[in-house]
Amino acid sequence: MTQINPYIAFKGNCEEAFNFYKSVFGGEFTYISRFGEMPESDGYTVPEAEKAMIMHVSLPIGTTTLMGSDTPVAYRNNSIVGNNISVSFNTNSEKEAHDVFNGLAEGGNVLTPLAKTFWAPLFGMLTDKFGINWMINWEG
Repeated sequence: MTQINPYIAFKGNCEEAFNFYKSVFGGEFTYISRFGEMPESDGYTVPEAEKAMIMHVSLPIGTTTLMGSDTPVAYRNNSIVGNNISVSFNTNSEKEAHDVFNGLAEGGNVLTPLAKTFWAPLFGMLTDKFGINWMINWEG
C-alpha cells in the first residue's frame, strides 16, 4: 500500500520519546528493533554501546504510522532538530520505488542509493532539491 509517514531520528532517546508518544496517543508498537539485532556486514560491526539503541520503531496513530530510530553516535553531529525528520514513502511496486526515488533525487542529494537491505528488497534515502529528507521503501 502506498503510504507516507513521518520518520523521526533521535540522539539516543528514541525509546523514551516513543513510550511518551504511546502514552499520549495510545496503541501499541507494531514493530520495534534494536541495532544489536541487525545482521553484521562487511566492514561494519555495531558498537557495543549502540546495541540497545532503537534501530526502528513503529506506532500507528489513526491511518498514519509514526516511525523513528536512534541516530548512531558517529552521525549525531549531522542531526539537529529540524533536519531530523524525514518523510517515509512506502511504494506498491519496484518500478514505483525507482520512479519516485529518481524523481525526488533530481537536483537533490542521494544519501543512501536505492538498494536491497536486510529488511526490504529496496530502500534508499535522499534530500530533495528543497532540503526535504525522504526515505523510499518497497517491501516486495
